[in-house]
Amino acid sequence: MQPDVKPFRRISSFQTSCIWSRGEWRLSSLWYSAAQFRISCSTAVQMALKRISKELQDLSVDPPTQCSAGPCEDDLFVWQATIMGPADSPYEGGVFSLKILFPTDYPFKPPKISFMTKIYHPNINPNGSICLDILRGQWSPALTISKVLLSICSLLTDPNPDDPLCPDVARQYKTDRKKYDELARVWTQKYAMDP
Repeated sequence: MQPDVKPFRRISSFQTSCIWSRGEWRLSSLWYSAAQFRISCSTAVQMALKRISKELQDLSVDPPTQCSAGPCEDDLFVWQATIMGPADSPYEGGVFSLKILFPTDYPFKPPKISFMTKIYHPNINPNGSICLDILRGQWSPALTISKVLLSICSLLTDPNPDDPLCPDVARQYKTDRKKYDELARVWTQKYAMDP
């Protein structure tokens, strides 16, 4: 059986495609030309660009399961990511888009990551902000976007209601898990699945 190949995004300097294979999406190919990313650079910005370029290359070789990410247009500091809703979670079957903004002093400061797709979750607010320790005080330059995306996937499977951005959703998660799962599934079907 041939895997189902779908174009993910085609931009002048960046192209990737995803393959549906063995029950999961895989990033199958990635092309970019660093020469097409023109930015006047200070030393810190050059270091950030070098690190971001390396992470982009690493993602093309070994993408995290159920995730893809890459630059938007011709700016290496602005990426779009996609996370497939984890199996056995109320987000299963959903496709969630995220925006990643790298600071010019990356990796010494964490990227700003937010959900573009609405999601019902105690650690993700209506603006898409994510409450995750590694995106705040626990950030380390040793972390990569690949590891951060995997941590976000893990947060979808195992929310942390003790450190919520949405206290009402966290309270519901703790006191009425069945209702929480039901609402999270409804939101996933409404906002993260094709009609």
